[in-house]
Amino acid sequence: MRSDPTILHVDLDAFFAAVEQRDKPSLRGKPVVVGGVGGRGVVATASYEARRFGVRSAMSTAEARSRCGHAAFLSGRFDAYRETSVQVMTLLRELSPLVEPLSLDEAFVDLAAADLDDVSVDGVTEVARRLKDGVHEVTGGLCGSVGIASSKLVAKIASDLDKPDGLVVVPPGTERDLLRPMKVTVIPGVGPATAERLRRVGVHTVADLEQISEDELVRLVGQSHGRSLYRMARADDDRAVIAERETKSVSVEGTYDTDLVDKRLLEGLLDRQATQVTERLRKARLSGRTITVKVRLHDFSTHTRSATLAGPTDNAKVVARLARSLLGDVDTSGGVRLLGVGVSGLADWIQEDLFSEYDDEPDEHPSDVEPLDVDAVDRITRGRMWSPGMDVVHAQHGAGWVWGSGVGRVTVRFETAETGPGPVKTFRADDPDLERRPRGRYPVSPPPEALAEPRPSAGS
Repeated sequence: MRSDPTILHVDLDAFFAAVEQRDKPSLRGKPVVVGGVGGRGVVATASYEARRFGVRSAMSTAEARSRCGHAAFLSGRFDAYRETSVQVMTLLRELSPLVEPLSLDEAFVDLAAADLDDVSVDGVTEVARRLKDGVHEVTGGLCGSVGIASSKLVAKIASDLDKPDGLVVVPPGTERDLLRPMKVTVIPGVGPATAERLRRVGVHTVADLEQISEDELVRLVGQSHGRSLYRMARADDDRAVIAERETKSVSVEGTYDTDLVDKRLLEGLLDRQATQVTERLRKARLSGRTITVKVRLHDFSTHTRSATLAGPTDNAKVVARLARSLLGDVDTSGGVRLLGVGVSGLADWIQEDLFSEYDDEPDEHPSDVEPLDVDAVDRITRGRMWSPGMDVVHAQHGAGWVWGSGVGRVTVRFETAETGPGPVKTFRADDPDLERRPRGRYPVSPPPEALAEPRPSAGS
């Protein structure tokens, strides 16, 4: 355990929704829900305005609509989120060489590895304030909550205590006092099943957990988990900040509004997903040997099928053909509600000659089924050509985003972060002057008038 508060945890507040509000001025200060927009969709992130109506992450979109029907429901723009995340992670690495990203919107930072003259509570508090200001500046107005403590456990808990835009530093020696009144579910690894086992023996808070012996915890939840809970209940956490986290797999999956039974469509989906997966592999300069297909059927049963190649590949044709073969081992006649392709067994090299036979073959299905064309896959899988929140550009009206679509029409609000709120116009869905805005063109600077606005105070 450290004697100084030198582990920092930063968590960007309502990240996906905040990026959408930044880039869509008409949504600022209004409820925004990002995630699946169909009847079977799930909420990824809700803005704080939507949370006031009870909308939460992992809630079904249907329930979110019933709670906050006037919110903007957007399908998400992961390139925009990734670009913003890179800016924040770059800022963190300028502070310390030891940065451990946990996701796009949160990370641990080891301040002991930073060039700091003062690691007292006051010293790291000032560092955190400067960091928060830097995040606000480089992201064009986003806020992050920061927790600092002597361990990962307490730093992560602290960052959640005063959201949004919070800053909590836990002085060394006070960690157990902080944890004791909290619900036992604040401890990592205490999910619903473990919490129920603990409840049955009268454990509801961390203080209750602290009274349970290590031997009893081992009997209740197993040796490894029991020993970990015993230590965590006493704020005994010596885990180090690890700068690089090994990527174990790359995958893409989709959940569909209606059960899919058409074999042509399923194979077309696998082709699309295989292309997306291998694009990600190539960007990361990786390849993989094991191909996995994940299928969730109409009855909610989930099936996976995997096969391992003799050597690693990043070839979309290879992944797609093996994925289609694996899908044939699953009875999909009752309908498929989720389909995914993953590649694991990753390496940073490719055995080129192993796959030369595939490159010489025509790019067509090895079955007697006529493949579905690309446009048909788009139409059926997305239910529409234009998804809510998508960045578009019109030859006459300029840049904007999709407000909604259906019945052969698409409605666009023409605005960006730099233009301020703009007009709404409706077009035919096949309007030749309307197209997706090229990737990577996401404004990150706030409009000039926003620079003059005072920054919200912590907890606002």
